[in-house]
Amino acid sequence: MRFKGMGSSVVLGVCLMAATLASAESAKVATVDLRSALLSTVAAKKFGEDLKKEFSDEEKRLREVGDQAKSMQERLRKDGAIMSDAERSKLSADFDEKAQEFNYLKNKYQAAISKREEAFLAESKPKVDAALKSIASKGGYQLVLPENMAVYADPGLDITPQLIDALNAK
Repeated sequence: MRFKGMGSSVVLGVCLMAATLASAESAKVATVDLRSALLSTVAAKKFGEDLKKEFSDEEKRLREVGDQAKSMQERLRKDGAIMSDAERSKLSADFDEKAQEFNYLKNKYQAAISKREEAFLAESKPKVDAALKSIASKGGYQLVLPENMAVYADPGLDITPQLIDALNAK
């Protein structure tokens, strides 16, 4: 049997892992939903609240500009046929300007939020790694897989609640 391209290395890796697990009858395996665990922590909830407070002015401004653009667009749609060419042209130009402002503010807002979220994740990674190592060590797990990587896993193998508890204890 021949495998082509990069898929062959993935298949080979899965086969080797399966063979290793099959030979280690007593291997203890667990799964974890890292995203769910991290987002369920007290620290993540506090981070979300702080982020919302910190960016409330930007969010309010973005909403205002968006509402203004929608209002202009609606006016163009409703009254455009009865407006003079000059009035319609002016309103259309104003709308285009407002739409550009909205897109600029939206991109700036999203970039700032992403930057803060990345910083939170980077700050959280060592804590998550340490908590996982501790849980694996105490539970005697030789392999912990991300939940989304397992084709099937018995729900009893899920250590996500333990990870949440460990992260909240720190």
